[in-house]
This record gives sequence, structure tokens and C-alpha cells, in this order.
Amino acid sequence: MSQDSRGQLTGSAAEIYEAFFVPALFQEWAPQVADAAAIAPGHAVLDVACGTGVLAREAAGRVGQAGRVVGLDRNEGMLDVARRSEAAVEWQAGRAEAMPFEDGAFDVVVSQFGLMFFDDRPAALREMWRVLRPGGHLAVAVWDELAHSPGYAAMAELLLRLFGSRVAEELRAPFSLGGAAALRGLCGEAGIPQASVRTLQGTARFPSLEAWVRTDVKGWTLAGMLDDAQYARLQQEAVAALAPQVRPDGTVAFAISAHVVTAAKDA
Repeated sequence: MSQDSRGQLTGSAAEIYEAFFVPALFQEWAPQVADAAAIAPGHAVLDVACGTGVLAREAAGRVGQAGRVVGLDRNEGMLDVARRSEAAVEWQAGRAEAMPFEDGAFDVVVSQFGLMFFDDRPAALREMWRVLRPGGHLAVAVWDELAHSPGYAAMAELLLRLFGSRVAEELRAPFSLGGAAALRGLCGEAGIPQASVRTLQGTARFPSLEAWVRTDVKGWTLAGMLDDAQYARLQQEAVAALAPQVRPDGTVAFAISAHVVTAAKDA
């Protein structure tokens, strides 16, 4: 996996990610992951690979003043945006594979759409399990297979046709853990027993086709891979290639599904 396809964003890309990707893709999943993790008032919660903080903010609203939420991410560009969004969360830089926390420090550990980008996925899961207290809950969300997201499958094909496999792989990277069996295997390798995997259905929504393409390029690692002429060509070609995802009112909506892995640590 390239450095780009590890999901590292800086500067304006992180700003666009928060302004456009979060409402289009990630906002609807935060309550579902929080529900799966059984976050409750007074809990100490760790959000691993918190990004710009959509799930950490959801957790903060649930734990209340008696609780604690920590958002951990290795991406300073994302954290810069997150710090401006919610003062009640402790935003901290760090790697999922080597977390700066004591054993059993948290009642709940969650991670939303970050596991795919970790350098060592089993090590990251082992760390999540280590910092979870006995009796605590773990919930980790990853995108389902690309074939189950018709919009992004079409976008990946368009990028492949126009710019080749290296560019297309950047869009495919978030879907690299789409197999439920592989997820269970990862949990077993990490020493997490009796992990459950549920597949949930969602909808990606963008205000227009132009906004969808702009968000996927300017708010993702593709921002540094396409020049202005290539970006203009992509916008032009997308009108026909991605037309099936456009509604009569000009908005974009298409199905997208995700797996949520849950496990409870023995008390």
C-alpha cells in the first residue's frame, strides 16, 4: 500500500474531507458504531484513527460531562481540523499500532473506517484490545467490498480508464477489507475472541455530480495525483460515466454498505 493509500491528508484536503466527505459518507455511520459499542454516560471512550472527529463527537455527546473521549490519529492535518470542532474531546497524535495508553484505560474502544489504512492491522487490533478494560466493548467499522457500492465501483472504473491503475487503486484502498471472513481472521490473529461481524446498509449522498467528483479528488489522496487538466477531464467524463448515480433533481445518491465488528472483553 502506498503512502497515499494509507489515507494521509494535510491542509486543504483535510478541510474538504470534513466539509464534504463527513456529511456525504461518514455522518450516518457514527451513531450506528456508537450504538454497536454501547457507549453510555460516564464512559471513557477511545476513537482510534479519529480523522476529523465525527465519531468522537458522537461519543462525546453520549458520555456527557462525567465521561471522557480521546481521539487518536497519526494524521496532524486531520487533527488540526478536529481540534477546532470539539473542545470536549482530547485530540492526540499517535499510531494505532503503538498507543500511548495504559492497559485497560477505556470502557469503550471504537474505530470508524480506519483499519484499512493501518501499517499492521493485527497489531492495531491487539492494541485496541489491550487498552480496553475487562467488561468493555470494541466496535470497528470498515467498508464492505467495492462491488457492493455501485457508485464507487463506477468511479474506480472511470479512474482506471482515464489515468491507470495507480490512481484507481487510491479509490479502491478504502474497500480493501470488504470480506467478512477476512475480518474475522484478523480478529483471531489479534487475539480477540468471539468477534461478531454485522453488515449494515447506508447511502452516500452528494449535492451534485460536480461536488462528488470534487470531494473524491480534492478531499482525498487523489488531490496530489491529478493535475488541473486531468481533474477537468475527469469532471467532463464523469457526466456520462456516473450518470446512473444522479437523481432527477441533480443530487447524487447510491448504496454503500459497511461491516461493523464488535467484541466484548471478558470481565
